[in-house]
Amino acid sequence: MKLIDLKINEFIQEIDQKSATPGGGSVSSLASAMGAALVRMVGHLTVDKKKFLALDSETQFEFKDILEEFTLIKDELMTLIDQDTEAFNLVMSAYQLPKETEEDKKLRNEKIEEGTLEAIRVPLKVATLSISALHHFELLIKYCNPQTMSDIGVAILMLTSGAEGACMNVLINLSSLKDEIAKAQYENTITEYRFSLHELRTKLLDLVYQKLV
Repeated sequence: MKLIDLKINEFIQEIDQKSATPGGGSVSSLASAMGAALVRMVGHLTVDKKKFLALDSETQFEFKDILEEFTLIKDELMTLIDQDTEAFNLVMSAYQLPKETEEDKKLRNEKIEEGTLEAIRVPLKVATLSISALHHFELLIKYCNPQTMSDIGVAILMLTSGAEGACMNVLINLSSLKDEIAKAQYENTITEYRFSLHELRTKLLDLVYQKLV
């Protein structure tokens, strides 16, 4: 059974085991997916309100268009919950391959590199999707139902936490990557992502708190 099909209690208990999976990568994906789902909830509680319907048609369209994009982001993040665990298992399987002969060692090293790249790709996608989602929040904060402002704040926290966790998972897997050029590129990307996340989190939460007080 896939992780995404587990009940909440089952998922939590699955994490609380003497096993490396599911771990921080899958939890990061889930955190960001929940953040995206919260935005969708805010949308449902906004678009039929009189205040929203009084906005000009262009603003209404832009708001609804963002909500549709969050459906795609949420759905993709949900698939990444299992993909992260699958990628880790791929790496572990590669390490268990025989290494008796030179040919064995060559194949084993190739499979380890392939698995490591997948273990990097998945959290990098989580971080990329999360940051992309965060760039839409200024408009959401401006026009959402004021009664859902705390939900918007929690969505920001979940998406930034999911993205930060994903960045950490990229970095920890880089230590096993043999391709030094690719490693440097990934490191640069994560540095940029972390800078963006810090700026976005600070700016967006400040806007939320201004609306709350």
